[in-house]
Amino acid sequence: MSLTDSVDIDSKSEKPVSLIWGCELSSERDSYTFQVPEEWQCEQQLALRTICLGEAAQDEFHVVEIVAAEEGDARAPVPLATLKPSVLPMATLVGVELTPPVTFHLRAGSGPVYISGQHVSMMPNLSWDEEEEEEEEDAEEEEPAEELSEKPPKGQAAKKGSAAKQEQRLPRGSPSQQGPRSRPG
Repeated sequence: MSLTDSVDIDSKSEKPVSLIWGCELSSERDSYTFQVPEEWQCEQQLALRTICLGEAAQDEFHVVEIVAAEEGDARAPVPLATLKPSVLPMATLVGVELTPPVTFHLRAGSGPVYISGQHVSMMPNLSWDEEEEEEEEDAEEEEPAEELSEKPPKGQAAKKGSAAKQEQRLPRGSPSQQGPRSRPG
C-alpha cells in the first residue's frame, strides 16, 4: 500500500515530503541498508524509480536483490533486477514502494550499480493548525460584517427597483431588450 492510497482521519494534519534518494552498490560495498532514524514517528516509504549500471561496469550479469532487514528473518532474498551492459544497462521500476528498513545487496557482478528513487515521509503539517485557527478568526470577524451587508444602501435599492419597473414598461423587441447591436461596417 502506498502513502497516497492510505486514508487517514488526520490526513489534514500530515503532508507528504519527498526527497530524491540514491545509493551505489559495487564490489567494494555490496550492501546498502536504507533506514530512517527511530525518532521519526511519521510514516516512511521508499519508492524506487530506476536501477542502472555505471560506465565502468564490466560486461557481466549484475544481480541486485532485496534482503529482509530483520535479523533472524528466514525469508529468502528477492531479486530486484538483473542487468548487463550489452543487453539491459538500465531498468525503470514502477510501483516498487518499500517500507524501511530495506537492504539492497549486489548478489552477482562487480558494479557499479546505481539505485534511485524517492524517499517519501508523511510529516506533521503544523501550518494546517495555524491556518485553521486563522480561518476561524476570519469567520468570526465576517459574521458581523455579513449582518450589515445584507441590506443594500437605500439609493441602490431604489435604482434596482426603478430599473426593473422601466424594463417592464418597454414593449417586446425594444432596443434595450435585444442587447447590443453592431453597426454595419
